[in-house]
Amino acid sequence: MLIPIIIISGLVLMLIALYNSLIGKRNKVRNSWSQIDVQLKRRFDLIPNLVEIVKGYANHERSTFEAVTSARTNYLSSNTPDDMMKANGELTQVLGKLFAVAEAYPELKANTNFLELQGELSKTEDKISYARQFYNDVAMDYNNSVQMFPSSLVASMFNFKEEPFFNVDAEEKATPQIKF
Repeated sequence: MLIPIIIISGLVLMLIALYNSLIGKRNKVRNSWSQIDVQLKRRFDLIPNLVEIVKGYANHERSTFEAVTSARTNYLSSNTPDDMMKANGELTQVLGKLFAVAEAYPELKANTNFLELQGELSKTEDKISYARQFYNDVAMDYNNSVQMFPSSLVASMFNFKEEPFFNVDAEEKATPQIKF
């Protein structure tokens, strides 16, 4: 009589521990995604100022400025992490073009405001990179728990789903091409 109670109690405790572990890991994934979002928000707050400074020197680069604005808008209207990742890739690519345009104007490259904004954006890009790495690490840990036995049994019982990894698209890997 005592042995079945001990076994059942042990199984219930193991179920509770696995469930709580999955909840903690899922929340860590969500938190790490939020940290990426915070850094991307900082990046988006810096971009309009940078664009305005570059506009003053390169009025004829209208298509680049419109592309930056469009990419920023696409990100802000994204609702899912996958959409946000795609929009972020677009913005990263178009920012490369913006900096390539800035390279063509020596007086702009010497402008203190431009240099300060470029430095802040560079720091923010580093923070985004680290946040992406951390997100992928915690997503991997969580996904392993969702897929590996015995936690996979608990995950399927309570409908835990895998989280996507933050991948770099082929367009982001390519060097931006600027044609004058």
